[in-house]
Amino acid sequence: MSALLEVENLETFYSQSQVLFGVNLRVEEGQVATLLGRNGMGKTTTVRSILGLTPARKGRIRLAGRFIEALAPEQIAALGVAIVPEGRQIFPNLTVEENLVAFAANRNQSPNPWTLARVWELFPRLEERRNNLGSQLSGGEQQMLAIGRALMTNPRLLILDEATEGLAPLLREEIWRVLRLLKESGQTILVIDKYLERLLALADQHTILEKGRVVWQGDSTSLKARPEVWKQYLSV
Repeated sequence: MSALLEVENLETFYSQSQVLFGVNLRVEEGQVATLLGRNGMGKTTTVRSILGLTPARKGRIRLAGRFIEALAPEQIAALGVAIVPEGRQIFPNLTVEENLVAFAANRNQSPNPWTLARVWELFPRLEERRNNLGSQLSGGEQQMLAIGRALMTNPRLLILDEATEGLAPLLREEIWRVLRLLKESGQTILVIDKYLERLLALADQHTILEKGRVVWQGDSTSLKARPEVWKQYLSV
């Protein structure tokens, strides 16, 4: 496999406070990878640095071999990076269909791009509510819309930050189902989530952060065999 995303020795600050200390991360083309760790350990800051929202002060970030750490967020998005952000951040005054169409772009030049029809197939509930405003959707429906919106950009790399947070169990299962389908289709995904058992079944590689530093990296088989790592770095 070739690396789609490579993060090397990343150091990121908020004002004078350093948050990331030499973070390394690698996501292969077609892989599902995770960023794990307790709250406040630097996961979202790592994602913000990848997206150019909180630029790294040191380190390199490559996307498909191209250095992107000095690019603006809109340039990084145009190269094929899409985020399903924590809190969803859909447009409440646009309909479901308008939220999706507003982001339509085949940035990956895919021969089989994501369209409204494909999103409706993935999330039939959204098609039923295509004329509803974003503000009229449940939390789970808003999360489906946030994922569909990101897919409409046809991303090379899809990042999900706490995509199942706060959802009812049935809706959470729906999100895991969709992530499995996306993996089977070859979509490269970076996931931040707390449901370790689900992530062990889904993901290929895992990176654990503790106080802005990488403390463990490996595949699902290795992580399953290290329950002491779970207890030390992931238990609340």
